[in-house]
Amino acid sequence: MRFNKAALLCMACCSTTLLQAQDKTTTKDSLVFEGEKHFRNIRQLTFGGDNAEAYFSLDGKAISFQRTAPKDGITCDQIFYAKVPKNAKEPFRYKMVSTGKGRTTCAYIMPNGKEVLYASTHLGSPDCPPVPDRSVVKKYIWPIYESYDIFVADLNGKIIKQLTKEPGYDGEAVVSPKGDKIIFTSMRNGDLDLYVMDLDGSNVKQLTHELGYDGGAWFSPDGSKIVWRASRPKTGEEVKEYKDLLSQGMVMPTNMEVFVANADGSDARQITHLGQANWAPNFTPDGKHIIFSSNHEYKRGFPFNIYVIDIDGNHLEKISRDNGFDAFPMFSPDGKKMIFSSNRNNGGTRDTNLFLCDWVD
Repeated sequence: MRFNKAALLCMACCSTTLLQAQDKTTTKDSLVFEGEKHFRNIRQLTFGGDNAEAYFSLDGKAISFQRTAPKDGITCDQIFYAKVPKNAKEPFRYKMVSTGKGRTTCAYIMPNGKEVLYASTHLGSPDCPPVPDRSVVKKYIWPIYESYDIFVADLNGKIIKQLTKEPGYDGEAVVSPKGDKIIFTSMRNGDLDLYVMDLDGSNVKQLTHELGYDGGAWFSPDGSKIVWRASRPKTGEEVKEYKDLLSQGMVMPTNMEVFVANADGSDARQITHLGQANWAPNFTPDGKHIIFSSNHEYKRGFPFNIYVIDIDGNHLEKISRDNGFDAFPMFSPDGKKMIFSSNRNNGGTRDTNLFLCDWVD
């Protein structure tokens, strides 16, 4: 589930539609901004449309990502696969590996490198599901489509297996680096919680139990820990609002923090206390830090930048400096490269593209 692009300006969001915006009065198109000392040899991979949630395969040689591009006839998020260019001269070519029907999200390349895991609404309807009416729901919300289920497809787009069949939302699935478990978010218990299952969809176990949205989870490089984003409504008013929206198939993700736990869900603890929206967390290759996106510095809720924090919640460092949107950071398995999504260098449009760079410590 991702930040919604149309709602971004109202708010200032691994996931329905991509958040995108550009502050044209202060932002100049650029591939790299002053102070982005960790980025080197940055390369823009996509040009136009909404491109996000690009995640490396376990061997670091390929990525899956999510794309909407009405000019190309892709009017609803679909999943694409591409080889990572080996050098600056090698072209970036990608192909669709989802059905082209419904809305898809949160793809991850399976350990064998020959299949892709993703969530899709296509069994509910071949059409793109409607977005909430902002004139009626005058808040920034994500729709939780109950028709989302998790599938595995080959690189030609043929669905090999449906992994979830429970009523309600199932999505945001990621495979452990050990290649033995899938972590995902589900509504099967009436709340949005984290679960794990085997690669064939069996042996499902619930990991989180507190009221609130738990999602976008990732395993640490050694598979021993998990990190995720979560909302935790506390007051009576907050709890009522959360439950009311959830009963309508919606969630308001404007107040989220980053949590870590052991891979079995034990020893869960909150590591950010920044306020506003802290999300899209992932581990650094050494497993000792968390990289994530946040708007906590800005009262209006925008821009979003990328930050790194120790796994114990100390030593927060700002990584990106765009005045627009930087999110979905992920390191290659060897830690030498990072891929992320950004509004930078979009010619004053609202396009969000993929960027690949060498990482400098």
